[in-house]
Amino acid sequence: MSTPSNASTETMPEIALSSSGSPAKEKFWPHGWWKIFDFKIGIVPLPIYFVLIALLAAFIHIGNGKLSSDILVSIAILAVGGFTCGEIGKRLPIIKNLGAAAIFATFLPSYLVYAHLLPDPVVVSTKEFFKASNFLYLYIACIIVGSIVGMDRQALIRGIVKIFVPLACGVVVAACAGTLVGTLLGLGTYHTFFYIIVPMMGGGVGEGVIPISIGYALITGGEQGAILAEILPMVMMGSLSCIIFSGLLNHLGMRRPDLTGNGRITADGEQIGDIRAAVGGVVDPAVIGAAGVTAVALYLIGVLGQKLFDFPAPVSMLFVAFLMKATKAVSPQLQQGGQVISKFFATSVTYPLLFSVGASITPWEKLTSAFTLLNIIVIVSTVVVLMATGFFVAKRIKMYPIDVAVVCSCSAAQGGTGDVAILSAANRLQLLPFCSIATRLGGASVVTIALMLMKILH
Repeated sequence: MSTPSNASTETMPEIALSSSGSPAKEKFWPHGWWKIFDFKIGIVPLPIYFVLIALLAAFIHIGNGKLSSDILVSIAILAVGGFTCGEIGKRLPIIKNLGAAAIFATFLPSYLVYAHLLPDPVVVSTKEFFKASNFLYLYIACIIVGSIVGMDRQALIRGIVKIFVPLACGVVVAACAGTLVGTLLGLGTYHTFFYIIVPMMGGGVGEGVIPISIGYALITGGEQGAILAEILPMVMMGSLSCIIFSGLLNHLGMRRPDLTGNGRITADGEQIGDIRAAVGGVVDPAVIGAAGVTAVALYLIGVLGQKLFDFPAPVSMLFVAFLMKATKAVSPQLQQGGQVISKFFATSVTYPLLFSVGASITPWEKLTSAFTLLNIIVIVSTVVVLMATGFFVAKRIKMYPIDVAVVCSCSAAQGGTGDVAILSAANRLQLLPFCSIATRLGGASVVTIALMLMKILH
């Protein structure tokens, strides 16, 4: 048995004894201070949290109302903003079980920008960094690659094949149900399907509503900008509904553990066990770095494929990573490094990312314009049917119903950002590879079929 080192003994609290033999009152320095330092806002120690706020204020003051958008300043902004909004959501009674942390981290900054409650230099810096850094895709690359290489090989192969059944059933049944509800409410079958259901399930903004609006404009002769303004809010409202219901499913999973795999969609195999146990208590930092570079390389392969073949980069990256895992091309060490990278981004980067999404590309006025009673009824009905279909189909084919229902909900997500928010609310970020299939491939299929139908019907 090894004895503790000097370094470890120095960090242990020293308990002084009074003359009566009872423990004396612990001094504030350093142990009292350490307790304050260990209190965190998200992952940020409380003293550092206030230091960052003071530094940002100082930089705005000495910069004559301007703030740099370099990576160091941006980390400070996103850490303070993202974890503050996330902590507010986590601490609210009742609605914290509805995925409030992810909702607040995404939509509260959107409102703060709209109401001019965030300083303009902070908003400008955040938008410039988000646009220039490709922050979202670095996050997606690391989460997807880490999740795939960290999964049991057989479970991954069977899961990829089996997930298409509940996904396809969910999309078809939900589209029919939502269209029927809209028709019964007097919105019209044509309008409900093409201007509410299709935008919701089109795969987000860049890959969904923008191509849809261009296609609709070419077919109908309308103005693309006006069509985009009409259908964009449906995507945001649909994504918000998915976040709320995924949070509810997470709560259900806590009460009914028999219905969930806690991040697995099938019972075949297990994810890689505890990292420290698997590698003797140490993960080589060089291996973690190698996993990060591998994730970037795979994403760039996807980008090249998109430029050459017009196929979505995240899906290309997903299939390359899947192929590497399926053919045992990834060494066990790199698998462990990938899992560390994935866990790091899930723990430390999710809320800052959602804050940047809310402040940069989620216009509050577009979101609120979808809040009409009829739209809400149609959208919520569609999401409920989508997730319920996935739930019951998964149960029939021996998959985990809650996890599959969450994946199915990503068919109505706001693209990759929606996937992250939904999975954050469900506490299942390791499902991102499957959600990328639902969002990207499912969305591309919906857009293609919808444009063909509109051309026939118009």
